[in-house]
Amino acid sequence: MTMTKHNHINYLITEHIDIWSSVIKRKSSAGRGSSKKIELYGIKKLRELILELAVRGKLVPQDPNDEPASVLLERIAQEKAQLVKEGKIKKPKKLPDITEDEKPFELPDGWEWSRLSDLAQIGPRNTDVDDDVTVSFVPMPLILTSYKGSHGSEIRKWKDIKKGYTHFIDGDIALAKITPCFENSKAAIFTDLENGIGAGTTELHVARPLPNTLDPLFILLYLKAPMFLKVGESKMTGSAGQKRVPSDFFANNPLPFAPIEEQHRIVTKVDELMVLCDELEAQTESSLDAHQTLVTVLLDTLVNSQNAEELAENWTRISGHFDTLFTTEQSIDQLKQTILQLAVMGRLVEQNPNDEPASVLLERIAAEKADLIKQGKIKKQKPLPLISEDEKSFELPERWRVSSVDSCFYVSGGIQKTPKRAPVSNHYPYLAVANVQRGNIDINDLKRFEVTGEELDQYRLESFDLLVVEGNGSENEIGRCAIWKGEIENCLHQNHLIKCRPAIHKLSDWVLMVLNSPLGISEMKRLAVTSSGLYNLSVGKVRTILLPIPPLEEQHRIVAKVDELMAICDQLKVSLSEEQTTQLNLADALVEQAL
Repeated sequence: MTMTKHNHINYLITEHIDIWSSVIKRKSSAGRGSSKKIELYGIKKLRELILELAVRGKLVPQDPNDEPASVLLERIAQEKAQLVKEGKIKKPKKLPDITEDEKPFELPDGWEWSRLSDLAQIGPRNTDVDDDVTVSFVPMPLILTSYKGSHGSEIRKWKDIKKGYTHFIDGDIALAKITPCFENSKAAIFTDLENGIGAGTTELHVARPLPNTLDPLFILLYLKAPMFLKVGESKMTGSAGQKRVPSDFFANNPLPFAPIEEQHRIVTKVDELMVLCDELEAQTESSLDAHQTLVTVLLDTLVNSQNAEELAENWTRISGHFDTLFTTEQSIDQLKQTILQLAVMGRLVEQNPNDEPASVLLERIAAEKADLIKQGKIKKQKPLPLISEDEKSFELPERWRVSSVDSCFYVSGGIQKTPKRAPVSNHYPYLAVANVQRGNIDINDLKRFEVTGEELDQYRLESFDLLVVEGNGSENEIGRCAIWKGEIENCLHQNHLIKCRPAIHKLSDWVLMVLNSPLGISEMKRLAVTSSGLYNLSVGKVRTILLPIPPLEEQHRIVAKVDELMAICDQLKVSLSEEQTTQLNLADALVEQAL
């Protein structure tokens, strides 16, 4: 590679630091205060690019004074032949020359295509080791994904591990062969083994190079390069979860082999660039954490505002910096949660003294429930104790009241899934936990229950029914809820969903918002936690959930305002997603340009 091309590669790596460090991908829903569920995609791609450039001969310039790789390969072949002659290693199977079609790219001057089996002994065994010698044992969890092939070890007696395990010594190169360890780039150069000897997991391919004939770290870079991993993944055999890279692929896949002096220069350059990546990663994570802390502090000022004037002042401070504050999915999700919290505390819209007070609304609801009981449409349930002042978590606006789910809804369980429920002649679709998400219901792929006519009447869902996930032990699942809107007729619900039927239909939207807010989620977690540390709601626990109840007209204004603000948040997310897609494509394009 000429110096001009080398300078171009350096430019792509070092002059686009802002791109490499700014491109992130979200791996899964991130909790409050956590930046660890995002992937620093740009830095990951930069690391992969460094490895790829290294084994393609594009990372450092070639030196015409280096001994060509062809001379080194001849010397290795002669030394191996001598070891065969002395009976120290087995004679390797002669392989055909590597064809032009097998060569994935053009090599620099002085390089040669080779195979690992040409350079090393594959699958060696340790002989002449005394049974009582202490050695190192290396299980798969102690082999790291580090580009330097780091590993840990445990001390064992040789007699305890010499059978049934893979053998190796200091300087051997190992590759994890089983999924997902292979795809995750688990590979090692064994060093500092006890007495220089070790054995370990059987899920390794091992190569033992001849001493002083190559730089093991250069070979490790090849084993960790994206081009090797991609082809290796396509060659895996076996069933799902037990797929393995064949030994023949490990031993005989075409390997780009550099002059020994250049191998050392490449390894040194990779070390230098990986340190740069480490620094970028630390700076980016620190910046993300600082950003998240700032967002948390500012949003908390809204929730902790003591009056309308202070809230307006704090909101003005935040709204002037939307473009710099809400630049991640996590921060936008946190904004959504703050909006919901302000809503259920009565701080999102102004109160209207002309609204019918919540106390009158609750009296009307009580009368409606009493009438339904009198008509036999719902069963009378055991009354709950009166709500004490200590149970009220914040000061309510003047015309609001604290009530409970039991006071506003009729709460009941669902149908237990048993073999007798298999569809026969009188079966109907039912909702399971997976169908109820936070705020919406998925009616795709509904299964069916066999029920009697009486059971159909008892468990049939009606529009405005609120469905609450009991949790099934999971803190994250607990209390997830949505409103049934009558999407299909004669739909039932499983017993892991708790049905709350409102005495007044217009109440459901408000209560759904309360239960999906930080206040509601916290209340349900408090009720649901068990002595074993698991989380589970029951009909009885759901009945006792406390609810702030505003006047009905104010409920409608709050729900409308929340919908309006959530639409803005969703648009922020769309814009963010489009920007992230552009950044991802830009990072990928830089990689393509470099290769």
